[in-house]
Amino acid sequence: MSTSTIITSESPSRALVAKLSDYLELTKPRIVLLELIVASAAACLAAPHTLDMQVLLFALAGTGLVAASASIANQWWERSSDAHMPRTEDRPLPAGRVSSAEAILLSLVTLLAGMAILVWRVNMLTALLGLASWMLYVVIYTPLKTRSSFNTTVGAVAGAIPIIMGWTATGTPLGLNAWSLAGVLFLWQFPHFMAIAWIYRHDYAAAGHRMLTVVDPSGMRAGAQAVLGAAVLIPVSLIPAVVPTSGSPLLYLTWSFTLGTILLGLSIRFAIFRDEISARFLLRASLIYLPAWLAMLLVVTL
Repeated sequence: MSTSTIITSESPSRALVAKLSDYLELTKPRIVLLELIVASAAACLAAPHTLDMQVLLFALAGTGLVAASASIANQWWERSSDAHMPRTEDRPLPAGRVSSAEAILLSLVTLLAGMAILVWRVNMLTALLGLASWMLYVVIYTPLKTRSSFNTTVGAVAGAIPIIMGWTATGTPLGLNAWSLAGVLFLWQFPHFMAIAWIYRHDYAAAGHRMLTVVDPSGMRAGAQAVLGAAVLIPVSLIPAVVPTSGSPLLYLTWSFTLGTILLGLSIRFAIFRDEISARFLLRASLIYLPAWLAMLLVVTL
């Protein structure tokens, strides 16, 4: 067999793998994975001894598909602005590797599949929460990015819903602990996203996104929001220790307070210096905070 024959025979398979890889990239898999982790943790916390694994798997499948659909729709909407930012210009849509029609179809299919799973295999409340999260992210948050810096708050609400979905998937009634989980996820996003918004402020400005670091180039308002979010995060994260579900509330309280204090300290540092170094330290700390907080909460609950 000649070399040209081998290359020709391999080309279709390589093209298929490349196309599937682009489809996967459209779903923003790291964001989907984060949502599945927090939903799983919430389900374990809601029903630590009576968790139905089959229902949980269906809930995760439905949640993941709805989240993937939202990410695809978001990238389709922002395909033009993404072409103006170095960190996004090579995404499948602005780079032309995936067509608009493909993205719309993929978003629709994943949304319908995810909703069908949540409605028929989980419960209606979880399905409605999934739809609300999709609507907030796609219909409100995405277009709002070019209109108002309030987009971050809307995005934070949408980002906090999956943890509630994990809780409701078990059939456990929503209570103070459930809302505190959502509160932590909501508040955590402010220091996290303010750090990102500062690091990529020039990209956002070039794309026409009205992030707080673009509206206020000094970074003072972004720093203030990061500090406020981190400060309120501390008492909210302590609620599970006040309303304990295990015999180790002191261990959880100490751990959560320590994590929150570190995040607050780095948020204050960012607010003071407003430079690349302080923003990156805050971003890394926020990425450590969430799994560290959830891990301890699971340890003292299960």
